[in-house]
Amino acid sequence: MESALKSGYYLAGFFSYEAGYQFEDSLRENKTYEFPLIYLGVYKAPLCRGIEPKRQSLDGSLKELRLNITQDKYSANIQEIRRYIEKGDVYQITYCIKLLFQFAGDPFSLYHTLFREQPVPYPAYIDTGLFQILSLSPEMFIKKIAGSAVTKPMKGTWQRGSWLAADLTNRWNFQYDEKNRAENVMIADLLRNDLGRVGVKIRAPKLFEVAKYRKLFQMTSTVTGRIDRDISIYGLFSALFPSGSVTGAPKIRAMGIIRGLELEERKIYTGAIGYISPDRDMFFNIPIRTILINQGLAEMGIGGGIVWDSTAQGEWEEGLLKARFLTDFGANFRVPCALPRR
Repeated sequence: MESALKSGYYLAGFFSYEAGYQFEDSLRENKTYEFPLIYLGVYKAPLCRGIEPKRQSLDGSLKELRLNITQDKYSANIQEIRRYIEKGDVYQITYCIKLLFQFAGDPFSLYHTLFREQPVPYPAYIDTGLFQILSLSPEMFIKKIAGSAVTKPMKGTWQRGSWLAADLTNRWNFQYDEKNRAENVMIADLLRNDLGRVGVKIRAPKLFEVAKYRKLFQMTSTVTGRIDRDISIYGLFSALFPSGSVTGAPKIRAMGIIRGLELEERKIYTGAIGYISPDRDMFFNIPIRTILINQGLAEMGIGGGIVWDSTAQGEWEEGLLKARFLTDFGANFRVPCALPRR
């Protein structure tokens, strides 16, 4: 990567979540991963053009939507996380499960249809020839321009109201909800600490911002700092990756607990997708609301920040809410769906 940048090339692609274990001695394992830890293309220059799917309507079908965990097992894991918190091991854990389904058809058509139905600020589509990544992400990981760095951790989710007055009320209740604000500021503090490992003048100019999407509200904060414009890619990612918003706090202990609790590797989910220019400017999202399709088998991670006040039922329902952009879409196409509905 460093050699390519020094030669004037651009890099674009992704880091999987499990790449984060390799930046920490206590978490590194001597093993081979089936899914790439880092997958980046090397390019002479960006190409800007509009790309349309083969068909404007969905070309394909979604079948057998299901979760990779029972609600009883999920509840047991939430209680175990609360015990870790009670003992003082961690303050928060971002715990993830997966939505699994079968997809037949054109993945880019599915991506285009979902993006049209649920616009987001940081979308990405990657086709490696072996698998496809459809990222409808609302969360920024890192934006670096020269010596200026910005990260926008997202923590907190709330359902939108079904009419204007209810929507305004829900937004107000969400913005001043103590649990969501506590989760959010905890992760903002973690990001300030991580960015401070490689930067100076660390600030949090905006806290508890509420972003509005078609089905839900989400809360973000903004953390900024000044870093060496020529910082090495390894140095930057070893300080920041993966984002604390997808691990919990303290980060290293949280990642160890996550590896013991979660049933499968996250792969692209909660990693990073983006690009780096030859002058080391970069932009990466955090691939949440992101679908991985591999030869007709598809998966999408669903995560939530667990704190002492969390309840298993509340977190379960929040996870279903986050997945609604896909499960409601599937229901509209008469897709058999085993997920409970509120």
